[in-house]
Amino acid sequence: MPNIHIISDLHLSCEREHLTTLFSKYMSDIAINSKKLYVLGDLFEVWIGDDCLASDDGLARDPKNQTNDLYQSVISQFKNYSDNIGELYFIHGNRDFLLSNEFEKQTGGTILSEPFFFTNNDKKVALMHGDSLCTDDKEYQQFRTMVRNPAWQKEFLSLPKEKRVEIATGLREQSKDAQKEKTSEIMDVNQESVINFIKENNVDQLIHGHTHRQNTHYLKIANKKPMRYVLADWGKKGFYLELNNNGTSENYFS
Repeated sequence: MPNIHIISDLHLSCEREHLTTLFSKYMSDIAINSKKLYVLGDLFEVWIGDDCLASDDGLARDPKNQTNDLYQSVISQFKNYSDNIGELYFIHGNRDFLLSNEFEKQTGGTILSEPFFFTNNDKKVALMHGDSLCTDDKEYQQFRTMVRNPAWQKEFLSLPKEKRVEIATGLREQSKDAQKEKTSEIMDVNQESVINFIKENNVDQLIHGHTHRQNTHYLKIANKKPMRYVLADWGKKGFYLELNNNGTSENYFS
């Protein structure tokens, strides 16, 4: 079986240049050892729609806004991977749920429906971003339902780019403020939701990000012992999960 790499929660943005440096190191030195790369959401801190990739984007001409340069750099590195190294896949996160066809085309990757299942070493593996499992956070789940609605997305994408940036910035600030009022338990996955998902889908391994709480959880459900791998967010170090013939390994790098 070819090496599989899984990453999530990079939250790339112009304000955090060290993350872009980590990403470039990962793509040039580490990802080349894999044959499949899955990105499980929140690749970018914000994504207002694929039309922000247009070369005539007014935002790109703003000398104070280097977002377009960031996008193009990331996309070119992904395109090199998909052209020369391996298969590339994406799952939407809560920050980049508007990634769409043009992003797929330019990266050479495929955006997968969530959850996505495959078999590895005779184990059924499920991949997802993870926010749908945080069912204790009722307020967030209402927001998630709203922004994943095609009608809401169509209306949002019809707005001028500057207006979308303004709305997205406001939503990020609201999210930060709301998190200050919530307990860490509310913002984590709900254990019953995890167990129900595993039972309903007969999953041996569940892999997700979103919560920024890297860990491996050993579960016991009836006569099975499934595992839940939580990916780390990127900060001072980057992180990737590797699946190969020998099993699964968790890897930090700087």
